[in-house]
Amino acid sequence: MSTKLRVGILGATGLVGQRFVTLLENHPYFEVKCIAASKRSAGKTYYENVKDRWKLNKPIPEYIKNLVVKDIYEIDEISSEVDFVFCAVNMPKDEIKKIEEEYAKHEVPVVSNNSAHRFTPDVPVIIPEINPEHLEIIEKQKERLGTKKGFIVAKPNCSIQSYVPAISALLEFKPTKILVCTYQAISGSGKTFKEFPDIVDNTIPYIPGEEQKSEDEPLKVWGHIEGNKIVSTVNPKITSQCIRVAVSDGHLAAVFVSFEKKPSKEEILERFKNFKGKPQLLQLPTAPEHFLTYFEDDFRPQPKLDRDLEKGMGISIGRLREDSLFDYKFVGLSHNALRGAAGGALLTAELLYKEGYLK
Repeated sequence: MSTKLRVGILGATGLVGQRFVTLLENHPYFEVKCIAASKRSAGKTYYENVKDRWKLNKPIPEYIKNLVVKDIYEIDEISSEVDFVFCAVNMPKDEIKKIEEEYAKHEVPVVSNNSAHRFTPDVPVIIPEINPEHLEIIEKQKERLGTKKGFIVAKPNCSIQSYVPAISALLEFKPTKILVCTYQAISGSGKTFKEFPDIVDNTIPYIPGEEQKSEDEPLKVWGHIEGNKIVSTVNPKITSQCIRVAVSDGHLAAVFVSFEKKPSKEEILERFKNFKGKPQLLQLPTAPEHFLTYFEDDFRPQPKLDRDLEKGMGISIGRLREDSLFDYKFVGLSHNALRGAAGGALLTAELLYKEGYLK
């Protein structure tokens, strides 16, 4: 008899849902037992739903092709078939908040790829290597929801993964201000080049809502638990610009940072090299062996060359040097669809499993 936990994917037919489907094939802890999407997709097999709109380079996994898609609002039925769900639905934020809470109140933990609950005070926003201690707020959240097992954990925005990990390795030096410009791949909008002709030979200087997420979410990730809520840190101050560029996958960030206690370049590189988190210590299946990788080559990192580092779960850094206005500047890169989306959520679920929150 299988000892794997039964998993549901809400929003399984979209781009992030497709990533979940591929990442969960033959996973050592989890087994997909239920997939759900909108009412128009319900009642048909997964293959029938996505055969003409499969967006990934690898083929649709055989294990999922004949699984029948359910309506995400069939909460009673879905809850009886799974131990927890990943949520990657594409709906208005208010509807997402409501449906995620409904699943939690049906005693189904929710690992969310969405932004809807990121600023709910008792919902942790987790980068597993950086703030695993925030999972402790789950007990307070369950008290509010009136649940024994159900809760919500959110993954942060994909744009912050390209620079927050590098800054996190340097928190002992107390960063005071950060300026970041992110150059974000089209998969962050859920599209391919075929679906996004306006981006070809072009750059779009505005991504709605992205700059606020890039400026505010890191402060919650770096915050602390106080009573029944997570309190965001006050410093560093962050300002950002977020730009859509003609790249399929991989968010690049140009980062400028000042510190209360300015480190040497050698100290920074040593922190990058040796930074590890709980996923590495626990040897979680999706965890990169090296969370941060620094390139000495001034022409690296590049999305095309480096986004798949550590199976898309590693963070690449390069071009560290002193700056005339800030203390230092550097470039960071993350795979937005893996580390920044489905892979980051899966790594969070693995951490939840090992820490005893998923049963």
